[in-house]
Amino acid sequence: MKPNTAILLASGLALLVLVTAAAPARADCPPYLKTVVGGDYNDAEDRQGLALIEPHHFTPDVENLRHGSKSYLGGDLSYTLEHYPNHHRALSSMAKLVLRDKNVKPTGAKFNIECYFQRALGYRPKDAKVHAIYAGFLLAQNQLDLAREHLATAVQLEPDNATSHYNLGLLYIKNKDYAAARESAQRAYALGFPLPGLRNKLQQAGQWQQ
Repeated sequence: MKPNTAILLASGLALLVLVTAAAPARADCPPYLKTVVGGDYNDAEDRQGLALIEPHHFTPDVENLRHGSKSYLGGDLSYTLEHYPNHHRALSSMAKLVLRDKNVKPTGAKFNIECYFQRALGYRPKDAKVHAIYAGFLLAQNQLDLAREHLATAVQLEPDNATSHYNLGLLYIKNKDYAAARESAQRAYALGFPLPGLRNKLQQAGQWQQ
């Protein structure tokens, strides 16, 4: 994934995702069961069904949280995620909506935000981008340890993702783990990440090495 295509959340950091064990299913958060239309957002065959979902429920206005299409914003995003639980852009928009409205279950949504992430990771636990989006949401909630775990998993799943290395380095900086931050920074810049912020922070701390 190129740096300029990274998903962004209110935390100001590029969103990334990692792989952890799925939480046990709860009565109010049933696991995803594939239907005729839907499935894995990363699977070319499953994606054919997006033509029946996105033009009606995941329009540009919905994705950018301007207004709903067939329902409330939460309802349209929920409908999309009920068919494609690891739909990266819809997950990111749902997380942004939760943060913007300060409501873990937006109006019209069938589940709360944690459930959407649980369903996505339960269905596709090795989807690095879902882990990354979740990490961005956790960062916005100041859950730094869990966010760092997810970012570390994202790096393991997509070792050539410059954005993941960069964001992980920023988290290491927060913990003053400069050696790990430097390693992440060097990897990110070797992969072509353009923003100098991580390098600048390491330089300010006297911890940068080319």
